[in-house]
Formats: sequence, structure tokens, C-alpha cells
Amino acid sequence: MKTRHAVITSVLCSALLLGGAAQAQTQPTTAAAPQATSQQQTALTIRDVYDRLEKQGYKNFREIEREHRHFDVKADDAQGQRVKVRVDMYTGEVLRSRFDD
Repeated sequence: MKTRHAVITSVLCSALLLGGAAQAQTQPTTAAAPQATSQQQTALTIRDVYDRLEKQGYKNFREIEREHRHFDVKADDAQGQRVKVRVDMYTGEVLRSRFDD
């Protein structure tokens, strides 16, 4: 009786496991990923911001500070003027630039 019960339990467990595996295999393997939002994108590092601004002619960086969704940078622009620059955290785009006091 115990042997028969063990065999039935074993068969049922195997059927459940195989059924679950078969069901898992029928689901699509290449689901379309939703469009990435700015929150899902990888944020730039301070080094990335430094390198991008340096290529644009900024120099003498005094401060690069990460804020909520942007970086605030104090540096000299290509003309040698002290400026505060706001940079988008994900794209590296200069959002605004103003003279620093």
C-alpha cells in the first residue's frame, strides 16, 4: 500500500513538473521590451560629464555636482568666462549655462 502511494505521488509530481516545464516553454521567448524612459536609462557618471564638457571647450572645472535629474557644473567656458552649467543626467545635453558670480 505504501509503495503504491509512493508511486502515485511520484507520478503526480512528475506530471506537475513536466506540465509546468511544457507550459513555460509555450510562452513567447522574445517579448517586446517597453520603450525605455529616462528613469530606466543609465545615468552618466561625473567623469562622463567632465569628458563631454571638456570636448565642448569647457575647462578649469571647480565643481560637478549630481542633483535629481541633472548635473550642476562650475567651470570656465571656451571664452574663459566663469559659468554655471546644467547638464542632463542621461543625455549629457547642456540644458542651460549662465555666468557664475
